[in-house]
Amino acid sequence: MTEIVAAPDERGIVPIVAAPGSPDQNPAIVYLAGKASEVGRRGLRRSLDRAAEIFTGGLATSAFLVDWTEVRYQHVAALRAILLDDDAKPATINHVLSAVRGTIKEAWRLGLVDAETKERVADVPNVKAHTLPAGRHVDAGEVAALFRACGDDPAGARDAAILALLYGCGLRRSEAVALLLDDYDDGRVTIRNGKGRKDRNVFCPTGGREAIEAWIARRGSWPGALLCPVRKGGHVQQRAMTDQAVLLRLRQLAGRAGVKPLTPHDLRRSFVGELLDAGADISSVQGLAGHSSVDTTQRYDRRPDEAKRRTAQLLHVPFAAPLSPAGGDSIPAPVQDDPASAPEPADNPHG
Repeated sequence: MTEIVAAPDERGIVPIVAAPGSPDQNPAIVYLAGKASEVGRRGLRRSLDRAAEIFTGGLATSAFLVDWTEVRYQHVAALRAILLDDDAKPATINHVLSAVRGTIKEAWRLGLVDAETKERVADVPNVKAHTLPAGRHVDAGEVAALFRACGDDPAGARDAAILALLYGCGLRRSEAVALLLDDYDDGRVTIRNGKGRKDRNVFCPTGGREAIEAWIARRGSWPGALLCPVRKGGHVQQRAMTDQAVLLRLRQLAGRAGVKPLTPHDLRRSFVGELLDAGADISSVQGLAGHSSVDTTQRYDRRPDEAKRRTAQLLHVPFAAPLSPAGGDSIPAPVQDDPASAPEPADNPHG
């Protein structure tokens, strides 16, 4: 492997660039190949590329050109410090660090670095910070406005189906665009190879089912993608939409409806929040959302404080202020703090 080793830059990183070698010996390639989700791979690749640019002092912007066998604890510690100096968000910094740790672990599995190097890199701590959670809750009035903004043409019918899947079924946008017509059956939606390669079934609520079936009537019964691009004039193309197209379409709907900016994931968060607000069991919501743990489901709750206040009122605290003997103002009962001042107990004649 040909290496280009540059002098340390002003921020202390030792740039190390390597000519591409065999893919099965490149820790970054092997690390990314082991991830089940395409969306997850894209995010990790972006984080690794950012680390590569910092590690190499700008000589490389691809993680595949870094000689990961030369990366040490001090490089990763400096990477963390530089990201902090650049005002990167804590979640972004921690994602980059996690990707770097994973890549070094693959280098160890490939026999390219020793266990001590792997453990020392793993010792670089995450950034701890208390920040407000990302995203927002989309209330029922806003969702109704989005549906009204869809219109009655084929594109509008498709957009209403998108809303029904994201908000009514809680799908990720990547899951929505991966659906086939055969994955919908009489109100049941089957998600195949969701995040973590997990399959699950969800069920359309009242209104959502009607929206999806109205779109299918416009789409036609040909086999293939459920959500399709619609050209001007209402011509439905027989191919799948991209997840980016779903994002752009939702932005257009929000602007047309006069709704504050939102993302497809905000609709998924609202799906979780509305079900919890309605009294649904959190374990059931976890299953519908396809979360690996209840903790993740809890973090999705973006309901306003008023909803949480109503929930708190479900608990009764049985407190009553004591009344004075004469029926006057309440008088607090005396509290005896000093055991020495308490009266001596009477002797027990029976021993």
